[in-house]
Amino acid sequence: MSKKESTFLSMVVSLLLITLISGFALGFVNDLTIEPKAKAKLAKKVNAIKLVLPEFDNNPVEDVKKIKTALAKDSIEVYPAFKNDQFVGAAVISYSDKGFSGLVKIMVGFKADGAIKNIAVLEQKETPGLGTKMKDESFLKQFRDKNPATFKLKVKKDGGEVDALTGATISSRAFSESTKMAYDIFVKNLEAINKTKH
Repeated sequence: MSKKESTFLSMVVSLLLITLISGFALGFVNDLTIEPKAKAKLAKKVNAIKLVLPEFDNNPVEDVKKIKTALAKDSIEVYPAFKNDQFVGAAVISYSDKGFSGLVKIMVGFKADGAIKNIAVLEQKETPGLGTKMKDESFLKQFRDKNPATFKLKVKKDGGEVDALTGATISSRAFSESTKMAYDIFVKNLEAINKTKH
């Protein structure tokens, strides 16, 4: 009987030690990777900003404005762009939870007049070969140089002007909804966005 108790006790102690060591190891690895993950995320954001905005000479990341809106749960990040102290546009991070597989997160770059310069897809988990085509040039080009004040940001099936991705109408709707939200935030907050920090 005592041999069984001692075996059970040694197993419990062994498992406890293994769990503690594993926990500390995972915590240590997590601490090591936090900074590289943050740097990678920032680099991705900076690359997207360069892709979607007109030429600028300020640092939009330093000049970021976080805007509270009823359209989103969290504050929306807006990156204003200036060239020779003149406002040339802004990049707005927007999202929709109504994608086929949930979240569709994009960055929309607007020129000073409200026309779309470009759009970058930051996150999506849509169906490979269907919804993932929202990142393709053939889909994105229909938004460039369009001003949502006159270009209806809805898929054609819903009475808009956006050509939906074949077999991915839900993904196209989420993308269009995100773009519209970005535009609404841009227009509503234009005065606050285009003020220089000086």
